[in-house]
Amino acid sequence: MSLQAITFPQVETPQSSVKTEGKTEGKTESKTGKGDSAHRQRIRDICVPFTSRISTSLFFGSAIIALYAGWQLSSEAHLTAESGTGYALGIIGGSLMLLLLLYPLRKRARFMRGAGPVKWWFRSHMVFGVVGPIAVLYHSNFELGSINSNVALFCMLLVAGSGLIGRYIYTKIHYGLYGRKATLHELKRDSTLIKNILEADTEADETIKATLKRLERRALAQPDHIIQSMIRLILIGLQVRWYSVRLRFPLRHSVTQLATRHGWSSKQKRTVYRKAKEDLQTYLTLMGRIGHISFYERLFALWHVLHFPLFLMMVISGVVHVVAVHVY
Repeated sequence: MSLQAITFPQVETPQSSVKTEGKTEGKTESKTGKGDSAHRQRIRDICVPFTSRISTSLFFGSAIIALYAGWQLSSEAHLTAESGTGYALGIIGGSLMLLLLLYPLRKRARFMRGAGPVKWWFRSHMVFGVVGPIAVLYHSNFELGSINSNVALFCMLLVAGSGLIGRYIYTKIHYGLYGRKATLHELKRDSTLIKNILEADTEADETIKATLKRLERRALAQPDHIIQSMIRLILIGLQVRWYSVRLRFPLRHSVTQLATRHGWSSKQKRTVYRKAKEDLQTYLTLMGRIGHISFYERLFALWHVLHFPLFLMMVISGVVHVVAVHVY
């Protein structure tokens, strides 16, 4: 398929939310209603889910602290796997790992279709997949034991590591960690809307337009094979980061010219530039997603094929370990 045949969907260019014909009572006279602002905020929220990133960072930060503390205290032998708190943590960790099955059951089993939103089950799946291994590591006192316990431990760590990789890939093809799956059509539609708002609000000069056009062509190009997909993934990521810095000067210049032409105050100019800079970053983020979504979709399908056998290995080795401990 040629690049010429791949185009953005036609979206009616919105009126500028800051473009003015003059001053009205000391404020810029907006030509648009609340519609564009609502669309802008919706797209920005799904591209950069700030609250989700904060809560996720706090959760994984706490997990890292718990792992570090357990590792440092392991030499003091406060916990033993055979009795007391150490034994209880083994039961809790193993149970949480088994409860990981609830999420795929909620997605596919008919008898669980009415058991609450899928995103809450997925969130529980993520929490269990982190807390469970930590509890088991505390149960083992961060030490190796018998052959069957070592096999069960390493299988669990493989599943936990695979889950973290799957989580990373998941966020690349979904709106945030717990959002719905992104589609190429929606990404192209949203990027077109944001670009039109950006160009209308700032009367972007030819430097900005030409640069964004080059990025569009690269993002929409169809790679011939997996190696080319990986190379394009890296190049687009580097371009997005570079353009987010490089385009700030021409963007500021465009806003400064508008401010001079329409007699804006310094506060009004700063407000317009801040919104334009946020729109530019949102647009670049969408371009990055468009450029890598097909690659990560294929990678996620492959991950599913590999992850489930690892989970079965973990369950089998865990059952063998429990039986061996309690029978022999």
